[in-house]
Amino acid sequence: MSLNALVSEKTEPVPTPEFLPILPLKDNVIFPFVVFPLVVTEKHLVQLVNEALIGSKLIGVFTQKNPGKEFPIQDDLYSVGTAANILKMFQVPDGSIRLLIQGFSRIRLDRVVQETPYAVGSVKELPITYEKNMNTEALVRGVSENFQKMVTLSPVLPDELKVIISNIREGDKMADMVASSLNIDIAEKQPILEELDVTARLTKVMAAINREIQLLELNNKIQTEVNAELSRNQREYFLREQIRAIKHELGEEEDDSVEIEELEKKIKKTKMPEEAKTIAKKELDRLAQMSPASAEYTVSKTYIDWILEVPWFASTKDSIDIKKAKKILDEDHYDLEDVKNRILEFLAVKKLRKDSKSPILCFLGPPGVGKTSLGRSIAKAIGRKFVRFSLGGVKDEAEIRGHRRTYIGAMPGKIVQELRRCQSNNPVFMLDEIDKIGQDFRGDPASALLEVLDPEQNVAFNDHYIDIPFNLSNVMFIATANDLSPIPPALLDRMEVIRLSGYITEDKLQIAKRYIVPRQIKENGLKPKDIELTDDAINQVITAYTWESGVRNLEREIANVCRKVARKKAEGQKSKSKIGMSQILDYLGPQKIFPEMAHRADEVGTATGLAWTQNGGEILFIEARLMSGKSGLQLTGQLGNVMKESAQAALSYIRSKADELGVPRAFFEKMDIHIHIPSGATPKDGPSAGVTIATCLTSLLTNKPVKHDVAMTGEITLRGKVMPVGGIREKVVAARRAGIKTVILPKLNRNDLEDVPDYVKQSLQFVFVDHIDDVLSCALLPHRGNGKAPKNVNRPISKKKVLTLTPVKSSKINRRASLS
Repeated sequence: MSLNALVSEKTEPVPTPEFLPILPLKDNVIFPFVVFPLVVTEKHLVQLVNEALIGSKLIGVFTQKNPGKEFPIQDDLYSVGTAANILKMFQVPDGSIRLLIQGFSRIRLDRVVQETPYAVGSVKELPITYEKNMNTEALVRGVSENFQKMVTLSPVLPDELKVIISNIREGDKMADMVASSLNIDIAEKQPILEELDVTARLTKVMAAINREIQLLELNNKIQTEVNAELSRNQREYFLREQIRAIKHELGEEEDDSVEIEELEKKIKKTKMPEEAKTIAKKELDRLAQMSPASAEYTVSKTYIDWILEVPWFASTKDSIDIKKAKKILDEDHYDLEDVKNRILEFLAVKKLRKDSKSPILCFLGPPGVGKTSLGRSIAKAIGRKFVRFSLGGVKDEAEIRGHRRTYIGAMPGKIVQELRRCQSNNPVFMLDEIDKIGQDFRGDPASALLEVLDPEQNVAFNDHYIDIPFNLSNVMFIATANDLSPIPPALLDRMEVIRLSGYITEDKLQIAKRYIVPRQIKENGLKPKDIELTDDAINQVITAYTWESGVRNLEREIANVCRKVARKKAEGQKSKSKIGMSQILDYLGPQKIFPEMAHRADEVGTATGLAWTQNGGEILFIEARLMSGKSGLQLTGQLGNVMKESAQAALSYIRSKADELGVPRAFFEKMDIHIHIPSGATPKDGPSAGVTIATCLTSLLTNKPVKHDVAMTGEITLRGKVMPVGGIREKVVAARRAGIKTVILPKLNRNDLEDVPDYVKQSLQFVFVDHIDDVLSCALLPHRGNGKAPKNVNRPISKKKVLTLTPVKSSKINRRASLS
């Protein structure tokens, strides 16, 4: 009986009809009062069930004498069966049905009155003889207790059956319920069903239960003996190991296994340092004394495998051809001349001096400018293998140095793992996103990199798992970063930083034409004859749909265009798709990016600054407004402490020069100033917004508008001096992209303009200043209002001539650019 069978004590008596459809069973016996699941697959029996459900939902269930017969007749069925009620029916997609039936009375099959399409029989309900007496009560209690004992011993029957049986009081129902739960043959179950006397039926059930209990107890005894045998085998295993150790001491040890012999041959054949070979042989001796079944055997063998597979002396031969390397770098990357020249210098030194130590380069730049792909090009140019390990989010020191072998599941660090994977001890190893590395209770990975990235120390790099010095001096490590500030100073000192500035529109146009468009045509299943993107269309994508220093979003938008052309081709279009500026709207939708200066005008209390971010340069609008009150200066826009101090310094300078600027002294006692820098959700910090804030405040307090096409950057002191800042190239490019006409820069940043392309410098005017007065004379327009100049002006602000840059070659100022 299935474990899902249940008994109902409150079954209402159901009258048994004279004729019932006959459902034959092959491998089970259904008892009254029991709910039982059935599966019906034969088509004629499925029809039987469906028609029964339409009618009285009653069927007669009889067990077959010969389960192998597909269409049994009356002689093939036991004469006594069960009248059952169909409780539920579930239709299965394969055509079969699932039934839930409940027996309610014993019946006898007198004769079959219909054979097709299914059997219908004339049946008669059998009377039950049940006399309550002491003997019957004792049998009921004995059957209940013994069945609960059987459930306890059985690993199959659920404990819930104990509760069900303990709640049954009628002997008739208890006998049927227990009989249906017994794991006995049909030949034993059928006589129990045919027994009409309840006392005799309980006696048969008691006998069957006792036999099952004996079988279960015997089975448990056998299991106990088997466990004891296993313990004895374990004891014999330890004794054999002791005998093996004794033989080893006596010099009578047997020959090593085939696996040990193979490892020994590999150790002799593999080129490795003497220290590594000594440790490998010592570990092999330990392995030979272990049993292959022990856990230590696997740990020791894995360690030997790692020692054998680490490329101690395996290396690729450099193919250094300076002209060929330059050609490869030019083919793979547009512009980036400083980076390419530094790489070619390294190759030249390597060619002239074979034993020169590889430098530790760090490519610094915004996302999408080609830092990672540049590492691949370097490996391709010199014929080395390329390995990339992303440090973003790494917080466990063991990722660098590996785990000690005392830990379960110990492994070497990523440095050794990647060298083993590429089977070379001199690959180009790229440590990607080194500024995204973290630290927590598991250690500081950045500190672990100090040894890796120091040419004086990495000749004997010690991985905790291998625990043998490994020479990393032949590896060319290249790190990439978007920002230097999160990198610890000690780690930064070990690297030579090469800055990759963001691309301007002209650069992006060439990159798109040379690299992106051909690649996307190929990746989207097109051919050059299927699509043509004009320069105007590409420029439109660059300026109206992307806003970035790199080219990742540009490539996504061009891929979007190519996919739409690919769809047209797949739909049957034969003609070439020529896409100009006017067609871009149909392919990419409405314009996404709008120039910042498009709707700007000369305003009082609004100045334009230049900012540096991880994504390159941007313009920054600083707004100021006056209000009645005495709360002083309010600053909003997610400003950092340094920028707040710049605002305080600018205000202090203006207050100290109030008479000269024409600002009433009493003004500061009656009015509040609110300075806001959009976007408010973006954190901003740094000193280079000082001159912009000072210009904005001066415009507000003197009612003089600021020229909307003038942008500025520089740090201000309390004396009004303008100090140099960083990120000049990115800021100038951002100014040109935003439509700025004049850029005000600190005089000490003049030489930094050498990094700016000539065609960018020719489209802008530059004013170099060393005092805030020079900034105000260039940025402010005359007083706006009634046409009268403000009172109390003792000294007019001097006007400086707008200067056009004449580049001067000198040393470049290398400062970390601030956000603003």
